[in-house]
Amino acid sequence: MTQNIGELQVDFVSGAVAHRLRFGGGRKQDLPKAMGFRSGITPTIVDATAGLGRDSFLLASLGAHVTMIERSQEMHALLAQGMERALNEGGEFRDIIGRMTLIKGDAKQVLPELKCESILIDPMHPPRKNSALVKRELRQVREIVGTDDDAVELMQVALKHAQKRVVLKWPAKADPMNGIRKYSHQILGKSTRYDVFMINPS
Repeated sequence: MTQNIGELQVDFVSGAVAHRLRFGGGRKQDLPKAMGFRSGITPTIVDATAGLGRDSFLLASLGAHVTMIERSQEMHALLAQGMERALNEGGEFRDIIGRMTLIKGDAKQVLPELKCESILIDPMHPPRKNSALVKRELRQVREIVGTDDDAVELMQVALKHAQKRVVLKWPAKADPMNGIRKYSHQILGKSTRYDVFMINPS
């Protein structure tokens, strides 16, 4: 493990993740709605930019089978360690982790080999010049994975291979991503929005 990971840890059993699991609002949260959760409907999901795995964990906690793709070797290792700790915790955490699969690779190459209904893409953005200092944890993640300069290409691959929808997690006030078609609809939050691209909508 290289030193630039520092104190960063993937933690699924305590802190913000556990609080969101207990009190987050379940399927009524913006992310599950964007991903296609409905009464009686639980989509199969690929998280193409896994990062700390928190969105994947939330979606798996709601019953979805989630495949996480992470191309950074260091972040992949942190995710694997966090999943192992949650698995060893047993009970509810073991069940949730049992619905999560972690793949090491570049999503642009991996996605064509997978079958899923919904694909989530949450690119790592470059720091905004006039924004407040981002959380230390996010800075640590950026130091490891860098900036996703190929996000447009990844979106193009996802739009080609998703069965039902692609969801782009994007800063609420940011301009739409250039180089891809217009979203079908949006779900807006205070700091984050979800641009939802339906595939062959009826």
